[in-house]
Amino acid sequence: MDDRMLRRRVYGADHEDPDPGPRPGRAYGELVGGPLDGLLLDITDWSPPQLAEEARLPTEIGRYGAGGRTCYRRRPEAPHHWDWTGDSR
Repeated sequence: MDDRMLRRRVYGADHEDPDPGPRPGRAYGELVGGPLDGLLLDITDWSPPQLAEEARLPTEIGRYGAGGRTCYRRRPEAPHHWDWTGDSR
């Protein structure tokens, strides 16, 4: 893990966590675009079928506010990047 990744915040980390960054021994994808741009998604325990699906992540900062989800799909040519595909309810 390089220094830039160590300074990043992990999606779902508690806002009061003094160290919301990545943990050693875990696998992460970088969220690209959309409301969660730049956050890291912990994909450590995801199965190959889960990795191939669109991730629908709950967030209050997307188009639909509280109760909405923002969607990301793994980039085939760069699997450590997850591109934003839109927001949903």
